Amino acid sequence: MTWSDFYLFCFIVGFSLSVLSFLAGAVRIHLPFKMHLPFHLGHHVGGGHGGMRGSFRAGVHFSWLNASTAMAFLAWFGGTGYLLTRHSHLVALISLGISICAGLFAGWLVFKFMVKLMQTTDAPLNNDDYRVEGSVGTISMPIRASGTGEIIFALGGVRRCAGARTDDGKPMEKGAEVVIERYEKGIAYVKKWEEFTQ
Repeated sequence: MTWSDFYLFCFIVGFSLSVLSFLAGAVRIHLPFKMHLPFHLGHHVGGGHGGMRGSFRAGVHFSWLNASTAMAFLAWFGGTGYLLTRHSHLVALISLGISICAGLFAGWLVFKFMVKLMQTTDAPLNNDDYRVEGSVGTISMPIRASGTGEIIFALGGVRRCAGARTDDGKPMEKGAEVVIERYEKGIAYVKKWEEFTQ
């Protein structure tokens, strides 16, 4: 086996597995068999156990040594090496060094892309943002004396509606601005904003 054959083999394996991985994920092509390695590269090798470190985003560890980066390395390493051995007059060690650099660069690009893809821009959830009590709303359907009406209010950035009653049983007109004092069994017990601020 010559160097060019070795590089060509690496390129074919890396490129074909990258394409297969893309088709399996993007187009949802399923293989008729399941293949699992007897070890987990992403957790044991790249997980911060004193070994090589990956990237931490939102509590999820993403190792730089994974199938996508390995296949990118293999494809670029093989492709660059093949072209250098066939079309240049460089010494084999120099071709090997350039090929390794090209493969590492390709793996690094794929890793950076995947980290960017996995990043979350969502702010952490805050329990107070989803607490119904204390929310300000508007009566959308008048509350009759000792009866039930309807309130519209915002909770967690989403507009919601619920049945509404007053604690004292007094009626309340449509459009009144109210504060929810308590929330029981889908019914919001409300008080007028003016009364609440006094």
